[in-house]
Amino acid sequence: MQALCIGLAIGVTLLQQQAALLEVHTLYLMLFAAVLLMLAGYRFSIYQKLPAVVRVLCQMLFAGIVGFVWASLFAHFYLKTSLPAKYEGKDLVVVGTIDSLPAYVDQGERFNFAVERVISPDLSIDERQHFPDKLVLSAYQGTEDLHVQPGERWQFNVRLKRPHGSVNPHGFDYEVWLLEQGIRATGTVRPASSAYPNQRLQEFVWNFGNVVERCRAMLRDRIHAALPGKNYAGVIVALVIGDQREISQSDWTVFNRAGIGHLISISGLHITMIAGLFAGLTSFLWRHSFFLNLSLPLLVPAQKVAALAGAVIAFLYVALAGFGVPAQRTLYMLCVVALAVWNGRVTSFSSVLCLALGLVVVLDPWAVLSPGFWLSFGAVGAILFAAASEEDDAATSWRQKLGSSLRTATRTQYAVTVGLVPLTMFLFGQFSLISPLANAIAIPLISFIVTPMALLGSVLPSSVSVVVLSLAHETVQMLATVLSWLSTFPAAVWIAAYPPFWVFALALAGVVWMLLPKAWPMRWLGIFCCLPLVSFQPAPIAEGQLRVTALDVGQGMALLIETSAHRLLYDTGPAYSAESDSGSRIILPYLKAQGINGLDAMIVSHNDSDHSGGALSILKQMPVSLVLSSLNSDSSIVAESRQHWRCQSGQVWRWDGILFEILQPVAASYDSTKWKPNARSCVLKVSTSHYAMLLPGDIEAVQEDELVNSIPDKLRADVLLAPHHGSGTSSTPEFLQAVRPELAIFQLGYLNRYHHPKTEVWNRYADFGVKRLRTDESGAITLQFGTSLQFSQFRQEHARYWYAQ
Repeated sequence: MQALCIGLAIGVTLLQQQAALLEVHTLYLMLFAAVLLMLAGYRFSIYQKLPAVVRVLCQMLFAGIVGFVWASLFAHFYLKTSLPAKYEGKDLVVVGTIDSLPAYVDQGERFNFAVERVISPDLSIDERQHFPDKLVLSAYQGTEDLHVQPGERWQFNVRLKRPHGSVNPHGFDYEVWLLEQGIRATGTVRPASSAYPNQRLQEFVWNFGNVVERCRAMLRDRIHAALPGKNYAGVIVALVIGDQREISQSDWTVFNRAGIGHLISISGLHITMIAGLFAGLTSFLWRHSFFLNLSLPLLVPAQKVAALAGAVIAFLYVALAGFGVPAQRTLYMLCVVALAVWNGRVTSFSSVLCLALGLVVVLDPWAVLSPGFWLSFGAVGAILFAAASEEDDAATSWRQKLGSSLRTATRTQYAVTVGLVPLTMFLFGQFSLISPLANAIAIPLISFIVTPMALLGSVLPSSVSVVVLSLAHETVQMLATVLSWLSTFPAAVWIAAYPPFWVFALALAGVVWMLLPKAWPMRWLGIFCCLPLVSFQPAPIAEGQLRVTALDVGQGMALLIETSAHRLLYDTGPAYSAESDSGSRIILPYLKAQGINGLDAMIVSHNDSDHSGGALSILKQMPVSLVLSSLNSDSSIVAESRQHWRCQSGQVWRWDGILFEILQPVAASYDSTKWKPNARSCVLKVSTSHYAMLLPGDIEAVQEDELVNSIPDKLRADVLLAPHHGSGTSSTPEFLQAVRPELAIFQLGYLNRYHHPKTEVWNRYADFGVKRLRTDESGAITLQFGTSLQFSQFRQEHARYWYAQ
């Protein structure tokens, strides 16, 4: 059974690395051939003659094929419901139910919407059958104040688009996250039409999912009512219903640096604790039922009833958590244990874990793409391996028992801390060095004090609820204060570049060696296998060569320019909300993944939010030696900078054989009040001995004309970043004639509201014979300037089957 479950998981994981899905008939042929070979082997007793190890490998191979085929068919089924491309950007009328807790975002709310029917004469019967079953909709205050609640039936005018997100190396894949949630289109609620108003059709539609979501909404409202305006009310909400969206980015930074992010939600530890509590209470009441003149233990043993009660309460608690992967894993393990107890069978914990693994990947094949999946099973696996390697202490007195318990807890914490180092570095490129101490403080506080109080406070009468929830909140606040202090230490987090797989595999082998039994010789040698993991750095750039990465930040600009010893960031992308921007979401994770812990310079071309939106996040979390910009002196970005220079034509410097020149704006432009920020964009030219690249920000036709007439000899470049994202006010024929680029890069958002690039501008580049790349189609674009000019597109280099859907 264990080999089959592990093989199943390997097959599912292999499928998620594919660039395209196999045809359905090919999948059926693969499955038929695997079953036929397996049956033939047993029929003619071939497998009985093979060594045990070979038999296990054959079982894993068979299960791997089954897992691959199952995950492929699963993906085929869900991808059929993708929004047809011809309906992107068109207004439709949909009727359905609110399928999730609404999230309150800047100037509106966002929620999942389960579609029941589409009102549109243009949709064919086949298109109606394959229309997405679930949407993510945003309703902004400028449209209508809807104030939706889970379970309500609504009619909406919507404008939809197919699933699409920014795609960058080591970045969050929004498209696969939507796929895992069963969401095949996103969109916005449009103003009501006279024929089809946006209206609530029914107060509540009864089904299990709606009941769960409405209960979650009620619990969240009770917590907010008891903790109005409290800093850590979002943490209490996360512990009760698993909704982490209200926790601020600054708090997440502290929790992740301290290594306790796994505790700030409904984790496996919390579920096990609550299930055990209810199981113990049920067992006690069942065994003492004779006080009521009942002999319940004679009907059903108390042990069986306790196991059933624990499994039921675990299911309810996991439902409140939204069935996250760690919660699923715990639920399945508890259910398997309950089933074994009910049937009077004793089963090993490793078998329970493997069965839970098999159930998770069968029910949710995309779970293997979640870091939480690997961390969850990895943590339990490390504990099991370490526990199997240690002998239990023979304790008799309470002091000995206490000492034994402390040693067990220490061994467990050691196993989890050491065992997850390779996985954490491989998934996140960093590891919290203070996590053992932080978890030693946080686990008992969160698990045994805050979580029980939060759960009780959310259901108790209001007068008592306020007191209990306030105590829970104060405890979290004190914990956060301690963690904030710990996380300020410079050595709190070890950061290194993302390692290749062989480095991860070597470190994993070293960790296994370190967790072997005490009698195993020289266990300390395993630490040397981990050294390449924590010290890995990407291959250096040669002197005189240049690498430029145009990140996919949506509608905005952000390019990382790297020489052999220096790093410059040109623009910082957009701000998405008050709590989220491209600096914290995309640029900083990419820099850390490349092992870059500081910038030599950052250029903020001008004040528009799609160019300056991520600057403050970067300045607050990473040292930047110099900032160049055209911003006013009272700008918060200027105030946050260690050293700031105004961009001005004529500024020149050389790094590692690479020439950097500022071509615009001229000094006199700062004294004029007639120009918009676009006009003062910092224009940067970067030149190697063979090639040059021009980055003109958002300059428009007037500034292009000034450059053409004043310094035409300076404009020639092999690569051009399309001015103003390809707007109709830039990229004049005269400017393109002066630059004469071979390659043009358009940084823009998918189906952006400005309709960039304009069709006539896009075609103009083609008329000049320019190769065109755009980040909304290519993802991040990397340019290598050496003796030849090479480029790569991340969506092609890292192709996955869901990108084309």
